[in-house]
Amino acid sequence: MEEEEIRRIKERKLREMEEKLRAKKEEGKKKPLDHPITVTDDTFKEVIRKYPFLVVDCWATWCPPCLILSPIIDELAKEFAGKVVFGKMNVDDSPRTAAELGIMAIPTLLFYKNGKLVDNVVGVMPKSVLEDKIRRLM
Repeated sequence: MEEEEIRRIKERKLREMEEKLRAKKEEGKKKPLDHPITVTDDTFKEVIRKYPFLVVDCWATWCPPCLILSPIIDELAKEFAGKVVFGKMNVDDSPRTAAELGIMAIPTLLFYKNGKLVDNVVGVMPKSVLEDKIRRLM
């Protein structure tokens, strides 16, 4: 009787361990980013080095055109997940980087390829225009 109970406990523990291992493997699989990441003064340089194709939206909370562009950026992040990473940098929260980049008007989109700035867009553009630009730059 005691041996049977020990056997059941061992089997239960083994199943629990296997389930944990399976969950850990799933967690380890990289899911493509399908939403914009936050970019700050502290993370900017690391982020542009990390992602082969990055679009950074420079914006501010008080900027109506920025608020119009924001959902478009969210949609593009979903559409281009796994191919393009989108970031959002609030220029009020990251004044050092905004100054270094010479951001004079917002919204400004910065397009980085392999860590190098390859293009930019100032102002709100229709989603279709941004999609075309991204495809051309890819």
